[in-house]
Amino acid sequence: MPSRPMIARTIPALHRALDGLRARKASIALVPTMGALHDGHVSLVRLAKRRARKVVVSIFVNPTQFAPTEDFGSYPRTWKADLAILAAEGVDLIWNPDVKVMYPDGFASRIVTDGPATVGLEDRFRPHFFGGVATVVGKLFAQCRPDIAIFGEKDFQQLRVVTRMAADLDLGVKVIGSRTVRDRDGVAMSSRNVYLSPEERRAAPVLFQAMKQTALRLRAAEDLQATQSSAIKTITRAGFAVDYFEVRHAETLQGVTSIKDGPLRILVAAKIGTTRLIDNMAV
Repeated sequence: MPSRPMIARTIPALHRALDGLRARKASIALVPTMGALHDGHVSLVRLAKRRARKVVVSIFVNPTQFAPTEDFGSYPRTWKADLAILAAEGVDLIWNPDVKVMYPDGFASRIVTDGPATVGLEDRFRPHFFGGVATVVGKLFAQCRPDIAIFGEKDFQQLRVVTRMAADLDLGVKVIGSRTVRDRDGVAMSSRNVYLSPEERRAAPVLFQAMKQTALRLRAAEDLQATQSSAIKTITRAGFAVDYFEVRHAETLQGVTSIKDGPLRILVAAKIGTTRLIDNMAV
């Protein structure tokens, strides 16, 4: 039976634990999370274990990426269940700081993002978000000093932002994306899925279905704008309010006019009831 992971909640305790893990120059993978772990997170941990000898998972609900109107206070926190999952997966160390440790009194610095963080997708609806993400991820990289870091592709724009930041700031961390884990009906696993009512959950697969149909139509050389418009109508009829449904360049996230413009990614964000879901798919 796997042993219980070490748990660090202060910077000195974290550094002592990391020094132990680095004995014999062991490679370290970091999996940043906000807790409320599900099978998607487990897939990240398993990829981390394949890519490094030691695995660190951070659990920190980051207040700087939530707007005042968003769900920071009610975001699911499931420490006991999370600990059991990570113990079963053989994680070596859990980094679980509180807000005062991550943002002590007098904290006054942040990372300003550009490039893939300013392409009019999530940033158009959550302008505060990527600054908060970049700052906390930059701190996690500095605190844990991992060789690699694993992020899910479900938050595709975030993956591109973090990858760009790590390269631009010479942080010495290789950022690796992990494929989105889905339920049998295609719904991407997310900690926020618990907010969906039974009726809303039955409607949720329409996002996956619309993306899949769009990818098929684009590969058949159908018109890009007409295909996007059709998908938005399908999602709206299912009861969603669509923030965006767009086909973008898969690397830069810039707009495209046809399938010939390079590797493409479909990205969608839509709200049903009080829950906002995001997803994406390669074309």
